[in-house]
Amino acid sequence: MASTYSISDLAREFDLTTRAMRFYEDMGLLQPERTGPAGRSRTYSSRDRTRLKLTLRAKRLGFSLVEAKELIDMYDSPRDTAAQLEKFLLVLAQHQQQLEAQMTDLQANLDELKVHQREARALLAKTQSRKAKP
Repeated sequence: MASTYSISDLAREFDLTTRAMRFYEDMGLLQPERTGPAGRSRTYSSRDRTRLKLTLRAKRLGFSLVEAKELIDMYDSPRDTAAQLEKFLLVLAQHQQQLEAQMTDLQANLDELKVHQREARALLAKTQSRKAKP
């Protein structure tokens, strides 16, 4: 694999728009080298590719881009690995709590929806049975 990538290379590989790539750059998630006239061309490193892959994984897990950046930056820094892992576990635990709360809310909504469906079916059956009787 190449050690450098153009914006279109990575956009194509990860099925993104170049606009999304520029947004990730504006958020500080990617830091391509700027080349060409007035620095208009972007050259992405394998580090940028990895950061993009991690960003998209974090998004799939439901993390905000700010949370994703914080986690990814943590691994880019030369800090103590144990502290990084503890922070990572804390963030994951908080996110897990949020997802479990959302799942509980969704289950309650589904249960309520099923009650309304049963009631509507029962009313429909009564209505249809009245129409069937002359």
